[in-house]
Amino acid sequence: MTPTWEPQVTGDGSFTFYSEEFQEAFHSRLGARDEAESKYVRWCRLRERATGEGPLRLLDVCYGLGYNSAAALESIRAVNPRCAVEIVALELDPTVPVAVVESPLLRDWPETVQPMLTALARQQSWCEDDSWGELRIGDARDTIRTLAASDWRADAIFLDPFSPKHCPQLWTVEFLAQVARCLAPDGILVTYCRAAAVRAALQQAGLHLGSIPPLEGAPQHQWSMGTVAQWQPDGLPPLPAAEQEHLLTRAAVPYRDPGLGADAEAIARRRQQEQAASTLESTSVWRRRWAID
Repeated sequence: MTPTWEPQVTGDGSFTFYSEEFQEAFHSRLGARDEAESKYVRWCRLRERATGEGPLRLLDVCYGLGYNSAAALESIRAVNPRCAVEIVALELDPTVPVAVVESPLLRDWPETVQPMLTALARQQSWCEDDSWGELRIGDARDTIRTLAASDWRADAIFLDPFSPKHCPQLWTVEFLAQVARCLAPDGILVTYCRAAAVRAALQQAGLHLGSIPPLEGAPQHQWSMGTVAQWQPDGLPPLPAAEQEHLLTRAAVPYRDPGLGADAEAIARRRQQEQAASTLESTSVWRRRWAID
């Protein structure tokens, strides 16, 4: 049965959907559109990179409603309408982007962006002057391997699956290694996820890490708003001492899926077994040391 997607308002007035399958909303309740702009667009430094003719190549892992790609295109066009943009987006459920373009949510985006959202949702391809995009439907563990085997490399990667708790299959060492293969030498990967298991997997892929700082006045438990990763260490937002130590705890035991085909339960169970056998420091000890609730 085709799911029914009901818009739900977030803190900045923009809307998201809620996934019954994954038991999560597609975006932060603080603000769906703000998350796309202040996290993915900002920390991938797309406005700074849009000054030339391009192309700027964007990989949107878990396209969903399309907000990250839409915010990126809007920002790039605002800086330089002539900058060519290439978008490769991966998505499991094609009904999600279709529900956006068939609802009033499409009008929340400017006319410079609406044709891209509509074309990707309905035809899975978009072309406009020197810019183009593809929406690749299917299990991202399959589509990422095809992309990684090509010569196409992204200047910016938006890593935006549902959380590791509900979708561990897209946070494993093996999957993130394939994602990293798609990152250009000077590219930037950004994700909302701050989990030590995910950061450890990104490190195993050879990437250097930075932390997106929390909002001013945020409570102690909101110690990071996400992760920035790239091949070179220079220019990254610092990874504070507490977060460096987090990577030395059992929380940093990564998810594994050697065949890139296991289900979520099997992946989670394997990690729990590895954590139980680990000699790393308990995460609860780390929390007490840094007064993190």
